[in-house]
Formats: sequence, C-alpha cells, structure tokens
Amino acid sequence: MDVDVASSTPVPARSLSMRFLVVGAGFAGATCARQLAEAGHDVHVVDRREHIAGNAYDHLDEHGVLVHRYGPHIFHTNSDKVFDYLSRFTAWRAYEHRVLASVDNKRVPIPINRTTINTLYGLDLDEAGVAAFLERVREPRENLRTSEDVVLNSVGRELCDKFFRGYTRKQWGRDLGELSAGVAARIPTRTNDDDRYFTDRHQGMPAEGYTRLFERLLDHPAIRVSLETDWRDLRQDDPVDGWDRLVYSGPIDEYFGGVLGKLPYRSLRFEHRHVADVDALQLPVGTVNHPNEHGYTRETEFRHLTGQDHAGTSLVREFPTDEGDPYYPIPAAENEALYKQYQAMAEAEATRGVLFVGRLAQYRYYNMDQVVAAALHACEELLAELAPPVNTATAVQAEESVA
Repeated sequence: MDVDVASSTPVPARSLSMRFLVVGAGFAGATCARQLAEAGHDVHVVDRREHIAGNAYDHLDEHGVLVHRYGPHIFHTNSDKVFDYLSRFTAWRAYEHRVLASVDNKRVPIPINRTTINTLYGLDLDEAGVAAFLERVREPRENLRTSEDVVLNSVGRELCDKFFRGYTRKQWGRDLGELSAGVAARIPTRTNDDDRYFTDRHQGMPAEGYTRLFERLLDHPAIRVSLETDWRDLRQDDPVDGWDRLVYSGPIDEYFGGVLGKLPYRSLRFEHRHVADVDALQLPVGTVNHPNEHGYTRETEFRHLTGQDHAGTSLVREFPTDEGDPYYPIPAAENEALYKQYQAMAEAEATRGVLFVGRLAQYRYYNMDQVVAAALHACEELLAELAPPVNTATAVQAEESVA
C-alpha cells in the first residue's frame, strides 16, 4: 500500500542522484529518508506495518483519546542538534515525566530520591542525611561489570530488591547479574527531592503527536512510502521499486537470515483500557511502576503526557515477553559477542552499498534521540562519500581567474 506524502517543495538538482530503498519508517528510517531526499536523491521507504512512525506511532483510540499503541514514548535529549532538527517538523508541549513505584504498599518516586528514602523508612533526612544513609547501605563494587554491580554499588541490597530485581526479571526475563552494567546505569540515584524521571535539557511531547511529526518528516516530493510491504518482495532491478543503495533499520540478524543464530530481543504485550466519564485522572503521575507485583511492569495514563482535555481517560499496561515484535535488544555479554559477528558481516555489506542504522540494526538500547543522532551521523558520512569529487586543477584555475 503506497502512501502519498508528496509536497510542493522543489527537489534540488543534483548530478549524482541515486535511488535509495529505506527499510523501516521509524525514527532511523524516516530521518535517513529525509536527509537523503533533501540531498537530491530519490527515496522509497517501505515498512511491513500498516502505519509510519514505528513504535512511536500514536493515534486516537475508539474513544477519541490520543494513545501510543506501543507504550509510552517521552521525548528527552541533551542534544541541541537533535532537538533543533526535529523541531523543524513539530512544535512541542512542555512535559517532564514523573514515575512512581509501588513498593511496600506505598507509591514513591523512582528514580530513588530523598522523598523515596524518607517515605519508605519513616525518616526525615536532609540531603546530607540521605547521602550518608546510602553510603551506609551500599555494597561497594570495584568493577561494575553487570547491572547488579551498579545497583548494589549505588543503593545496596534491600533497595535493589525492592525496586530493581523484580522489575528487571519481568522486563528482561533475566536477573540483574546477567545484564550489562549500562542497563541499570540509565537510572540515577538522587539525594534531593527532584522527582523528574529525566533531567535532559530538552523534554517534551510533539504538540500534535508523533505520527504527525513523522508525516511532516516524510513529506518531501522525493520520498515515496509503501506500507504493508516487505522489502524482500521487491526487485532491485525493477524500474519502479529498484534501488542503487539500501538503508536498513530492521533486525540485523534477520537481514542475514539468522545464519549465525538468532539475536535475542525482548518484546511487549500491551493491555489498553479506557475509563469513561472520570472526574480525575486515574494515576497521580504519568506512569506507575510495579517492580514486585502483577504480571505487568508499569501502567501509563496518556492524558498526563498529551495534556488532552477529554471526558474519559485511556491507559496501557505493559507485559514483557519473548514473543512478538522485537523492541529491546538484550544487553548481555554473549549477545554482544554474537552481534559483533553480524556487525563484521554488515561492514562487508557496506561495500555493496548497504547502510545499517537504528536500534535493531545496530543492536543498541537506544533512546529516540540517540536513534535520530545515529541516523543523522550515518547520513552525513554517506553523503560525504557520495559527494562528487573535487577537481583540484579546475578549482585552482577558478581561483586564479577570480584573482
């Protein structure tokens, strides 16, 4: 199914125009498509799903509430470059995400902060007191190899078990000690009362939603989008669907037919629900985590995120699973070793004009801004490679004639 996203923007003339097939209409694929189109190349974007925007896809549910089909996506970044780039395609609603964790029959802030410690233990510590408390309970680790090392080194065993061990087991299907240190390192520990989940310089939500952002991102006359389309069903030598170069943002092991073995990914099952005619929102904050109870890891209420004024409210619960679409590469040493073998094969494919970019293609637990940054960087390098070579003699003659 082709989607018409053409605009009246003129395509700049370019003597070395090429045809690109971009696999995937998420952040990686759409960003690359836009960059390549603006450089004067023809781009065909294909996606197996029936919609653009990848896992960031949002839409009005049957009750008219704007929801994220694949779980909450909250934009945050410290990169001015990424923020400025995406701001070309959306205005922003200011939003700072806050999360509570359900622990010991209490709802307390996560990341752990002063309020968390004082509420859990019935204390009244100031910042220095919280710092001293954490220093007493932590189990120092000299080498932080695993996520368990990171958490024990930061908050000790009891807080580790209350907040992290059960959540990790549900989310990843593994113990903390089986995951790379970088997973737990994403979550800080604070001694003050800052209860924001992220502290990035730029935080917010696309004012009209993610799907509208993607519609604008792909709105270029040199970009054609085909949905419900598998790129492997296309022929490279076809005069319509063929391509000179390939940009691939799908699972890297799938590209190679799993010849070295399957890279493990974690997926999610979503349970959406709606509450009609409510006087107040159901959750006190955007998301409530459940580390040690229920089969789901967290529940999110979308109107916190979007600010939508509506008589009802819609929420989603997330149930991690090994079955389904690949969402999260599992950061573990043995998986990284297997990925390195696929990466070597991908580097060989690069000589044939294939670019691998994105969370699944690079097997990295990227945030949205990191995916955009990776795509921008990859396209910068690619376009520099494709730029026509400078004729030094001609350039010198031109300079001399001007002089």
